[in-house]
Amino acid sequence: MRQPSEHEGAGLKADIRRIWDAQAKKRWPIAQSSVAERRARLKRLGASIEKHRLAIDEAVRKDFGKAPEETDLTEVHIVQEELGHTLRNLADWMRTEPVDSPLLLAGTSSEVRHEARGQVLVLAPFNYPFHLAVLPVVSAVAAGNVVVLKPSEKTPATAAIIRTVLAEAFPEDVVAVVEGDATVAEALLEMPWDHIFFTGSTAVGKRIMAAAAKHLSSVTLELGGKSPAVVERSANLSRAGLTIAHGKFINAGQTCVAPDYVLVPEEMRDTLVGHLRTVVQGFYGAEPKSSPDFCRMIDDKAFQRLKGYIDSAVKGGAKVAFGGDSDAATRYVAPTVLVDVPVDAPVMQDEIFGPVLPVLTYKTPEEAVAFVRARPPPLALYVFARSRRQAEAVLDGTASGGACVNNTVFHLANPDLPFGGVGPSGLGNYHGRAGFRCFSHERAVLRQRGNPLSRFLAPPYAGRLNRLTARLAQWLE
Repeated sequence: MRQPSEHEGAGLKADIRRIWDAQAKKRWPIAQSSVAERRARLKRLGASIEKHRLAIDEAVRKDFGKAPEETDLTEVHIVQEELGHTLRNLADWMRTEPVDSPLLLAGTSSEVRHEARGQVLVLAPFNYPFHLAVLPVVSAVAAGNVVVLKPSEKTPATAAIIRTVLAEAFPEDVVAVVEGDATVAEALLEMPWDHIFFTGSTAVGKRIMAAAAKHLSSVTLELGGKSPAVVERSANLSRAGLTIAHGKFINAGQTCVAPDYVLVPEEMRDTLVGHLRTVVQGFYGAEPKSSPDFCRMIDDKAFQRLKGYIDSAVKGGAKVAFGGDSDAATRYVAPTVLVDVPVDAPVMQDEIFGPVLPVLTYKTPEEAVAFVRARPPPLALYVFARSRRQAEAVLDGTASGGACVNNTVFHLANPDLPFGGVGPSGLGNYHGRAGFRCFSHERAVLRQRGNPLSRFLAPPYAGRLNRLTARLAQWLE
């Protein structure tokens, strides 16, 4: 990657400082804005998205080769749904919450106020370049913050339409878009943000957290990990194959909550693989490379990484159940299922983030749970079982950011469910009310009525405190 010249670096930092200073002047007026004012801002955003809907579809197609119908479903619709949910519930979320006071604090009232964090930085990833950039902005604006968004440099066409959409909805001193590569991200991270929201890999998340620590900026980290699909013996294998294939191969597997590997009883493996093959052929035809509905890897590096996973797994003894072909010129990797995969193969060590699915086997349910538990908690976990007891055993015995029973990925589409990871898969939640709270500070306020408590509880303690304790004891009797 080319390093910017000294002149370019100075210009970049000057532009970031200009935006920072402009937003600093608006930080308090925006934080003190009413429900009506915030709703008006969000409505302008919704109108701008709708106006440019076709352009968004086209931009994502240029960057990814993704079908416009898939973009509408996984990018635009999710943001518009979040906007509608936020508009309907914002007044309730902003309302001050009264809380009880203990007897010792008689004569006081207490409340929790939800107040804007202030100046917020959102660093977005490439894989859902519109959805994962704009949805955090919705939550941040709803909470009364000013925002700088940096879209991914890997999706330049989408970054350009994001700039257009947000510029029509917000002045730059409320929401600004700053485009560029990792050098731009590093320059942005030098500023003392009140909150940083990052979506991306665990490795980069660690660097974001380290940069935030220099200014004690709070962070939300939406990361990833190896999300397992555990198929129990009571599962409906046909339905499991449908939903696992859908969750895995949409966006060519470049989804942070995609099933990363499958655990299935050894005697059921071949039947499940047969269902997966049938479903994939139904989705993309006999030649997925020719399907208009199957997108490509984001860049050559991602393509080579995926091809390397397949090649090294096969070299280590794995078998390609179906798929396995690729084309470097178009960055195409076929929907691929691997069996007999060694657990120490690279494809089982790293988050795959592509259309390759290892199917592993187990003998007992306890063995499957132990396998998941021995690895870092993933962003998502999927369990397939008609028996509620079996499903609960998997959920109770494991940890993950979120989970689905008899489905995959759709938990992120419910704005009433908090979305986020745990441990290496993330820090903090968003979506819906959780998103509003992510970008808010819960401020504790106690109000004193009448004589202050200090009159009774301050020194000298002898005598006064004893008399107060005796009176309380008599009252409680």
